[in-house]
Amino acid sequence: MFGRPIALLALLLFSACSLCQMAPEQTRETIRRSAQATQSDWDRAPGFDFCEKDETKTGSRTSAVLMIEGSPYYRVVQANGVDLSPAQEAAEQKRLASTIQRRQRETSDERAKRTARYQKERRGDRVLLEQLTEAMNFTFVGQEAVDSRLIDMFEATPRPGYVPKSMEMRVLPGMKGKLWIDPTSFRWVKVQAEVVKPVSIAGFLARVEPGTRFELQERPINPSIWLPHHFIMQSRARILFLIPKSSEANETYFNYKPNGTLSIDTCKSNDATDRP
Repeated sequence: MFGRPIALLALLLFSACSLCQMAPEQTRETIRRSAQATQSDWDRAPGFDFCEKDETKTGSRTSAVLMIEGSPYYRVVQANGVDLSPAQEAAEQKRLASTIQRRQRETSDERAKRTARYQKERRGDRVLLEQLTEAMNFTFVGQEAVDSRLIDMFEATPRPGYVPKSMEMRVLPGMKGKLWIDPTSFRWVKVQAEVVKPVSIAGFLARVEPGTRFELQERPINPSIWLPHHFIMQSRARILFLIPKSSEANETYFNYKPNGTLSIDTCKSNDATDRP
């Protein structure tokens, strides 16, 4: 989940009380504080295990996502909403125990190699957040009631003249979207984004096409931290500008618990369908 590049693009981009107004200075301050609050929450995310339900056209899989020795591990608990068979359950438990044992026996170099990708993605998260206010212009468009609370809504459009700092950020000038911010906590309640013009993302090898859309919802897991709850993606791209390639994701994250305290059986609950 965390650190996934396309998911982070969704996080960064983004009707409702048309008579409401917010001064540009207040808008900039709100966006700045929301990015700061989000970064603080992301920094604390590795301290939590959680449940994840992945849904596709052919079925679903629910896993317990456990932070083990510096990187996440997915322990499957259900397939298509049905508990694993006794044999499958035993195999999953054996695989988990073997992974824990192997990671605990790693040398420092082995562990560094294993966790390098995860840490690289997390560093990328911070850079992307830092680029948010540079890449996009935000306009306050009103408020909307969410769970009996009034949430501020903003439209995001590419800022003219923005120069991407890396290949991964070249997609930002080709996107627009909306961002819902809780005015009390400055947390992101919901983010929607879409690609509005083709953007090359891998030199001359690949291009993201219009029709690519993202939506991410976050919700509080305790009084002081918000983390992702639901992520939807429809991706359209062309490889070598000729071969069409598409992908979809529908992921729900729930039951966050401090590392080592998540009961795997709780991932079998119906909380995954409880959208905010």
